[in-house]
Amino acid sequence: MRFTKLKISTDATSRLRSLRQRTGLTPNLLCRMAIMLSLEEGPVGAGTMTDEGGQEFNAYTLTGDYHGMIAAMLGLVEEGDAGTRLSEEEQVVRLRAHIHRGVATLAVRAKAPIDVARLAMAA
Repeated sequence: MRFTKLKISTDATSRLRSLRQRTGLTPNLLCRMAIMLSLEEGPVGAGTMTDEGGQEFNAYTLTGDYHGMIAAMLGLVEEGDAGTRLSEEEQVVRLRAHIHRGVATLAVRAKAPIDVARLAMAA
């Protein structure tokens, strides 16, 4: 999965602003948590599209040193054992969808900094 910049949905951007105020965590860290929460829920599947009208992240800012691990986990969840590989473009589309779904989940679960700590410890 290769990308230099990734724009997320306007809804996820709005929720990230709220989460940042409640938790004190930066949007890139919240997105990393969101990705993991969403991957834990399973595949988003084909045809899951989100708008690209929100915040833009540089690849390294978003995934950091964990880019390879996130790409591998995305492939494992989305491709499964089917033996088919997603195109680079489709991987980015699904990553965006996982961020969108994960941020929505995180917005419900994280009302305060202690909630984020509990989520991290439960993993």
